[in-house]
This record gives sequence, C-alpha cells and structure tokens, in this order.
Amino acid sequence: MANNLTVFFDGGCPLCRREIALMRRLDRRGAIRFVDVSDGTSACPIDRAELLARFHVSENGRFYSGARAFAAMWRAIPLLRPLGICADLPFARPVFEMAYRGFLRVRPRLQRWMA
Repeated sequence: MANNLTVFFDGGCPLCRREIALMRRLDRRGAIRFVDVSDGTSACPIDRAELLARFHVSENGRFYSGARAFAAMWRAIPLLRPLGICADLPFARPVFEMAYRGFLRVRPRLQRWMA
C-alpha cells in the first residue's frame, strides 16, 4: 500500500524549522509532503491553532497528533523507520506521548533560545 503522508508544521518556530529541515534531508524518497501552517496561506484541514499547538500528520487520510504523528513521520523515512515502528507499539505509545507533552512544556523556552 502506498503511503500518503502530510506533515503540518509551525514554520514560525525556529526549533520546528530545524527539525523539518532535518526530516526533509532524510526523506530522500520524497515520501512526505511538508506544509507550513504558520503563515495562514496554506489550506488547513483542521483548526490552524490546533495544528500550531501540537505536531500533526495526515497518513492515508487519517490524522495523528503528538507522539503518534512523529511515529508516522519516522516510519516514512527508511533510516528512522525502526524508531517509528517502536514508538507506535501499544505499550510504547504512552511513554512517547508523555515525553512529547514534557517537550511541549519546555518548547517556548527552547524557541526563545534558538531564535
């Protein structure tokens, strides 16, 4: 089955821009479509504020956010696929989601530091 993955990211966030730049370099097959939702010009399939608050992907028409979104993105990149598979295992999902929520708490400070 072909993978249709779209990543929605905050291009106004310096941390997010760096992460997405790395993912673009690793996505040598061009399997991922990256959409910057920060400028208001991109069509958003869900609320823009929600897309900016948490990381989201659409995979084959299904939306994921947070850690599950990262797992889907990682699975689309051969080098990161094993990590993506592990992160999406039922026993691992809560651990990755907890880590992601912890990251969200420190994200504003990291953004200021990287700006």
